[in-house]
Amino acid sequence: MKKNTPLSKLYITFIMLLLYLPILVVVLFSFNANTGRTASMSFTGFSTYWYKDLLNPVTGFGTQLKSSLEVALWSVFIAAVLAILGAIGMVRRSMGKSLASKITYKAIGAGEQLAMLPMMIPELIMGISLMALFRLFKLPFGKTTLILSHITFCVPYILVTIKSRLITLDPSLVEAARDLGASPFKAIITVTLPLVAPAILSGSLLAFAMSMDDFVISFFVSGAETTTLPLKIYSSVKVGVTPKVNAMCTLMLGFAFLVVGGGQLVSAYAERRKEMNN
Repeated sequence: MKKNTPLSKLYITFIMLLLYLPILVVVLFSFNANTGRTASMSFTGFSTYWYKDLLNPVTGFGTQLKSSLEVALWSVFIAAVLAILGAIGMVRRSMGKSLASKITYKAIGAGEQLAMLPMMIPELIMGISLMALFRLFKLPFGKTTLILSHITFCVPYILVTIKSRLITLDPSLVEAARDLGASPFKAIITVTLPLVAPAILSGSLLAFAMSMDDFVISFFVSGAETTTLPLKIYSSVKVGVTPKVNAMCTLMLGFAFLVVGGGQLVSAYAERRKEMNN
């Protein structure tokens, strides 16, 4: 079977253009000097005006960016704590050999599947469900409901990453720490957490990107006084796509690429450390 034929190269080029040409257009028009109503349709020159206008307190996105960062940071921090505790508990229980441990293992397996549900349920259903829940408990919509909602879908991403790393660890490392006099909590702090730190960071970066990018769930649970960046961009697009929106999207794309690249570097570093330890 022939490889690298002209037809295959043409096909790959077409797919790459289909995937990345829209992104390149967004980046190009973010530097458009045109400030008229046709700014989203005609490129008249190079300018960084729209990037400077992003932080304008009146017309820019600075306030919404700050709100999104606060929601994302708090959501990821709380979700990481819950995911670490959940992953350690699941892995420890699953390694038990007694009959009670085996029964608990089946219950934990069902609990793990439930924990993964937010990753599989459509965001529209999640948003409506959370909105109904907050109304049931009479919680005012705002930053608190946003953080609680983002924690819901951030936990699974961090949990599955940490659990995958914990399964590969040698249990004798923790047992050795316990034999040397360390308490269970100290063994977790001094042995387990440093070994799973790359997984925690990788999962947290992914969850942070998901939180910053979320629109559907935030739309249902945000209040009048709290607007995240995706909600602001959506409201701006209703009256036309200005280069300012393109500039904001370009920065978000750049941030997403940095997060993905950072996650890859962390994963590569963890694999290298694992090979060195073996």
